[in-house]
Amino acid sequence: MLMEDFNVMGLKPLNGPPSPEEFQRQLSELMRQQLHGFRQTPDPDGEPAGPDGTGSGPSQEVFAFKFKPREVKEHLDRFVIKQDEAKKVLSVALCDHYHHVRLALDGKETPNYAKQNVILIGPTGVGKTFLIRNAADLIRVPFVRADATKFSETGYVGGDVEDMVRDLLRLADGDVTRAQYGIIYIDEIDKIAASNSVSGRDVSGRGVQTNLLKLMEETEVPARSPSDIAGQIQAMMDFTQRGRKAPSTINTRHILFIVSGAFGGLESIIRKRLREATIGFAAKDRVPESTEEILVQARTRDFIEYGFEPEFIGRLPVRVVCHALNVEDLFMVLKQSEGSIIRQYEQDFAAYNIEVLFPDEGLRRIAELAADEQTGARGLMTVCERVFRDIKFELPSSQVRRFVVTRELVDDPVGELRKMLTNHRQEEKTVASQLLDEFAERFEAMHGMQISFTPDATDLLVQEALTGSISVRDLCSRRFKDLHFALKLISQNSGRKEFSLDVDAVQEPDKVLSQWVVASYRPEKPD
Repeated sequence: MLMEDFNVMGLKPLNGPPSPEEFQRQLSELMRQQLHGFRQTPDPDGEPAGPDGTGSGPSQEVFAFKFKPREVKEHLDRFVIKQDEAKKVLSVALCDHYHHVRLALDGKETPNYAKQNVILIGPTGVGKTFLIRNAADLIRVPFVRADATKFSETGYVGGDVEDMVRDLLRLADGDVTRAQYGIIYIDEIDKIAASNSVSGRDVSGRGVQTNLLKLMEETEVPARSPSDIAGQIQAMMDFTQRGRKAPSTINTRHILFIVSGAFGGLESIIRKRLREATIGFAAKDRVPESTEEILVQARTRDFIEYGFEPEFIGRLPVRVVCHALNVEDLFMVLKQSEGSIIRQYEQDFAAYNIEVLFPDEGLRRIAELAADEQTGARGLMTVCERVFRDIKFELPSSQVRRFVVTRELVDDPVGELRKMLTNHRQEEKTVASQLLDEFAERFEAMHGMQISFTPDATDLLVQEALTGSISVRDLCSRRFKDLHFALKLISQNSGRKEFSLDVDAVQEPDKVLSQWVVASYRPEKPD
């Protein structure tokens, strides 16, 4: 590396060729400046940077919403598979609402603004709750989830709907302003419909609808429930001891309400209306066949016939239909979602120093069995619990430290467990090698650069993991903790995207990476 290169990068020049230790120190400083510095830099608009560099840290007092619908959807895509149309509609509604909230907090509120409350329609286990929870995490607003079935008209039997607003205040650490632009998500809203045309619903649900309607419009909710004697006493003590008066009310004007349900029976109401519309000279196109196509055609009159008050359903202008998940969707949930349940099982087994590898064949078989459960993504947990029940009981007390979830293991977990306990030594090396391949795949997916290990390097790492009683994942994460920083720097300088790690690179990664980085700064000599 030339002395000018160090000057350009703001590093102290060295006299003569640097030693590995000196260069490693310089390299670390360079990486910190070029790849970490943005996390410590204030936002151009003057916002303090948050822990993820977005400029909206938890200590920030002023609500600053700057997301675009596409950015919200891209975030949701990381966690929820499929539901593209639902994510688009929801992203637009969230952005409309919170841009309005931002203007309101700046004193520029639009008169007569109609709040974009949302109703989600879809079967269980398709990701409705997960969608809203992850959206709230992105926006960084308090989020409360409740089931409509727990509420009663009076609040004496069951819960009081106003308790949800008080929960927002609690999650906002007593900050009334933050609580007043949180999200309240109410599941199983279809259970409070009060139509006589569909059996099984309680007519008293109309009273609950009325109470919810008041919240969804605009009302002042007491910060402490009149029946919460302990809370009232605590409020008086705070005022007496600290001279600080607790907030008295919470305004619901800017709280976003999102409700959801499976709406069993709504399909029949819609189908009947559509068929009636096809009779006579005013006949329209054919009636859709699939459930999703029919639910998309839902109109306000259908919800009213289902049992909702016109004023209540009128306060839910954004209607989103979530589609049922098929085998391929469930497979993608397991393989690609950042909230995949297989990450949980990897952590569960890692607590006993056991590594588990999930190849595609095993994941697909789990998805096939989960689809038979007909409970959406929740079926994945049901199947996994059944498959790993005996394995999680036996392996921690055995000498088995690595195993693969094959199709055969999913179909016959007891039989495959017996084989593992008998022949585990023969499988150790094979599984460890496959775990190295998995590390390389995840590295590429996360950082956009392809790495591979030479056969000798693979043998070296596998042997080190086996003899050192360390998991392959832990070994790689420790040994190559700075790998992506160095390779990104090399890629920026040379455009190179593929890297092969040999024995030297896995034995002394810092030294070899330093040499690679130095070489990437040197212009290639013409032939």
